[in-house]
Formats: sequence, structure tokens, C-alpha cells
Amino acid sequence: MIIQNPLMQNKMLKPAQAAEMGIADILLEPADFLERSLEWAAGVVRGEVTVTRPEIDRDMWDGVLFFARKTLDDRLHGAVPSAYRALDLLALAKDASFADGTAAEDEALADLALSDELRSGLYAFDLVQRRAKRPAGAPSPALARDITKVGLVGAGLMAGQIALLFARRLEVPVVLTDLDQTRVDKGVAYVQGEIDKLVSKGRLAEGKAAKLRGLISGSVDKGAFADADLVVEAVFEDLAVKKQVWAEVEKVVSPEAVLATNTSSLSISAQAADLEHPERLVGFHFFNPVAVMPLLEIIRGEHTDDATLATAFAVGKALKKSCVLVKDAPAFVVNRLLTRFLGEIFAAVDEGTPLDVANEALDPLGLPMRPLPLLQLVGPAVAYHVGGVLHGAFPDRFPVSENLRRLAEAGKPLLVDNEVDQEVAALLEVGDKPSTAEQVRQRALDALAVEIRLMLDEGVVAEAADIDLCLILGAGWPFHLGGITPYLKRTGYLS
Repeated sequence: MIIQNPLMQNKMLKPAQAAEMGIADILLEPADFLERSLEWAAGVVRGEVTVTRPEIDRDMWDGVLFFARKTLDDRLHGAVPSAYRALDLLALAKDASFADGTAAEDEALADLALSDELRSGLYAFDLVQRRAKRPAGAPSPALARDITKVGLVGAGLMAGQIALLFARRLEVPVVLTDLDQTRVDKGVAYVQGEIDKLVSKGRLAEGKAAKLRGLISGSVDKGAFADADLVVEAVFEDLAVKKQVWAEVEKVVSPEAVLATNTSSLSISAQAADLEHPERLVGFHFFNPVAVMPLLEIIRGEHTDDATLATAFAVGKALKKSCVLVKDAPAFVVNRLLTRFLGEIFAAVDEGTPLDVANEALDPLGLPMRPLPLLQLVGPAVAYHVGGVLHGAFPDRFPVSENLRRLAEAGKPLLVDNEVDQEVAALLEVGDKPSTAEQVRQRALDALAVEIRLMLDEGVVAEAADIDLCLILGAGWPFHLGGITPYLKRTGYLS
């Protein structure tokens, strides 16, 4: 809890979990919690209640700390002083007296209380706890339309994840469509299988699971959307394909139905250009995996009206997502910044910087993933496609890497067991101007600072805090650095 939970964005424990882990001595029902807890505490003080706790296994102590330190080294590379200080205190606690242990804690707190790390953590915590719950620029919730049925165009993996999320959170019928019955059946089967997994893990009661299964259906006929209040597309990232989808959908849905595109980079306004009712199209950018990633970028197109936007925010809230309003700009926020970041890293590789040097260049920041694992997670093909979209919009800042194209076409993982696959690396054609790790790091951070300044000037989001929030929730930017913009200002990259 002390080491791993902060690495997972400080996810809150449920009371039952705290009791199971031994953090709490007793679990009381919420109805009369205050009275029962006072009564129990008074019993402890009077000696009428004996608190029993399991004996601590001190033989395991050093082994657990060794594992924790290795986890920190793998994830943070020494970048977070407080985490290592916590480990030192835990090591001391094994044999130290209570007085010596608390004195060491006092000293550690005194050293860390005025640090940049603490200020960063407080800023990041405030963003995810307050700003995320009051999205800047969102219209009045009173304008939102009721959603009683959802249609999903596409039955692939992303569509299946979205379908399950809608069924679980909104508890309304969800129908998937695709080009043929085989794809539709596969998509529905995926959702049903995920429901079964939740049951087997004890995360979903069988009665609730049966209800969810009944809400999911599929069809090859988009006429199934006739009574849908919301239709979401999750098809191939191609403007012509998406425009064709919306032309077909608009013929069968009601004039009031809201249309949402799960695009990662394409213009909402361009998708809506030929629609009879362009005001009802909105961007709904989920992040993968859909059930886990908390961010939802809601993109307002040129014609998107307030009722559509309000509905999008209401749905996002019902899905338990943190929503950020974004202007219709190429690749929006997270993908634009990650593409610029990875683009600079890969440009250094193209010039001759060894892959391992480029991969480890950002280690002093303690980011959740190094550049090459991040590229592998995103997928070279997706990265190359998004890069192409941004190259078309900003060719001077987003060059097209031929080496990235080669990786995308190879279709093989760049990393195997976290090591560079030399067979894939051999595909790269590089120059003779290598950079040092420090030069790569400075180059990447300079580029991020330039791009953020341009995005703020363009009004892509309301304030810099929204960029910070997007990167924390959509890219795992760590709490110990705070938001990206305060970090860049603190280190002199951004004025």
C-alpha cells in the first residue's frame, strides 16, 4: 500500500479491502457507523474489547522490501526520493523501537514537506479530485438528453470494450453492428465472455451478469439503431470510412439522436461536413483499455451544439469517466503530445542514437513507461498513422519517420521480454549523428514545451490545467512530477 498504490495513481481502497488487509481492526455497517465506532473505541479504552492482530512474519520482511525496491527501480529508476525514503523507514521498522521509528518518520517528513515532489503531488491530487469532477466549459447538465438505447458501429476489440462499459454503467440495451454476421457474432461473444470473467473473479453477481447479457445484442442491419438515442462508431481510423458510416447511420436514426465518434486523431468537423444534422456529432475519445483508463476526451466540432455536448458529458459522468472538453484539433491532447514526444525520441534514433540510449533517456523523470515499451503498447502502425495525420497538419513539427514505417510494416514486436529484438532493430536505417541521453531528454522536453504553448495559444483546452489532467489520466504522467506544465516551468523549459 505504501509503495505500489502511489504507482497506481493512488487508487482509493474500499472499506472491506482495508479490513481484509489488516489496515482496519473492524468493519462496521454504514447505517449506524458513527455510533458503533464510538462504542467500539470506548470498549477498547475501558479494556472491554480486546484487539487481536496476527503475528507479523518478520522472516518475510527483508524479502518483501527487496521486491519493493526492485519494483521501484524498474518503474522509477531512482527518480522519486519519497518512495525510497519510505522503504528505508520500513526497513528500520523491522527491529527499531516505537520511539526510534517515529523519530525517523518525523525527520523524513521534515526533509520532504517543502519539496517540489510534495507540491507536485498536491497539485496532481487536486486536479484528479476536483477539476476532473467539474469539467471546464461543459454546458448545463439540464440540456442533456436521456439515453435509453446505445448503438455501436463496429464489433472489434475496442467496440466490445465500449459496449461492455455502456451496458454496465448505463444498464440500457446496446446493439453492435458490423459488415457481416461473423464479425457481429464474434463481437457479441467477446462481450459475453468478458461478463463471464467478471463473474468468475467475483466482481459481478450472476443475477446482474444475466441482466447485462440480455442487454447486449448484434445485427448486420444498421436499422437496429432506429430507436437508439446515442450511436458510437469504433471503426477503422479513416476519414472516408467514418463519413460513410455516418451517412448510413443518419438515414435510420431519429433527428435527435446523438452521434459520437471514437476517433483518436481525425477531425470531428470533417466527419460531420456532409451530415444533414452536423450539430449532433461529437468526439468521444476513449483510451485503451476502456474499462481501466479514466480519461474521456470530449471533442466539440465546429457545429456541435450545446445539447449534444451536454449529453456527451452526462454520459461520460455516468460511465464514471473524467471528461475534458477539447477543441477539434488534430489528435486532440494526449495523442498529439505523445506523438510529438515519441517523434523526437525516434528522430534521435534515426540520426544514429542507439536504441537503448534513447529508451533510457527519460529515466530521471520516473515516467510510468520508457519510450520503446510505450511505442509497443500504442503499436507502431497506430503511431505511424497518427503521426501521418499530424504531419499533414503540422509538417514542420511532425516529420514522418521512415524507420517507424518499417516497424509498422514489419508487424513484429520491437521488444521481446523487455529486450530489443535485434532482428527487428536490423530493419532500421540510421545516421551517424548519435545523441547522448541528456541531449535526447532535453530535445523531447523542449518539443513538449513548444507544443503545449502552441496548443494553449490555439485554445485546444480552456487552461493549462486541462492539459495536465489529460496527461495524468490518459498517459499516466506521474503524481510526483505534478502536471506537465508546472514541471516544464519548474525546470525552465516553459515560460
